[in-house]
Amino acid sequence: MSNTPVSAKKSKRPSSVIKAQLKKDELIADLIKTRRKIIDITSSFSPTEHDQVFLGIWSIKDLLAHLIGWLETNRKAVKAIRAGKLPEFYAYKDRDWQTYNALLVSKYKRGSLPKLTSTMQISHQKLIDLIQTIPIEEFEQDKGVRYKGYKVTIARLLQAELKDEKVHYTQIEMFRNQAK
Repeated sequence: MSNTPVSAKKSKRPSSVIKAQLKKDELIADLIKTRRKIIDITSSFSPTEHDQVFLGIWSIKDLLAHLIGWLETNRKAVKAIRAGKLPEFYAYKDRDWQTYNALLVSKYKRGSLPKLTSTMQISHQKLIDLIQTIPIEEFEQDKGVRYKGYKVTIARLLQAELKDEKVHYTQIEMFRNQAK
């Protein structure tokens, strides 16, 4: 008989695999839905509003560049976590990720709003495609990756992505309502 407590063992029952798959599918669906909402609302702005600062120092174009940057960052991060490594972006952690966000905006703010929207859609689809290839057993798996004691998993990374996108959607929506 094993000395490992039963409650500490991960269940391999079909019902737990199905629940895990449903949770993953719901996260992917929510990422897609939130991205669609961001694209829809940003397309409603006039060209004069594209560069209007509304969020600290950011305009709509800056915000889209920020989102593109995090999509690219998270694709690399998923690969790092799968390899049992801490994603590189943690080296830039400061208050509200200000330094890293500024770097991302500088790198990805290229062209018109339609160009940024197109780039964002492509980057988003690449991340979704990558996520869908990850076996369900690996999605929430603890690969031993930690940041200051915080367990870094693929699921947690993507939940943070979703939370950030929902916050930004609300901010864009507030700007849209003020502009009317």
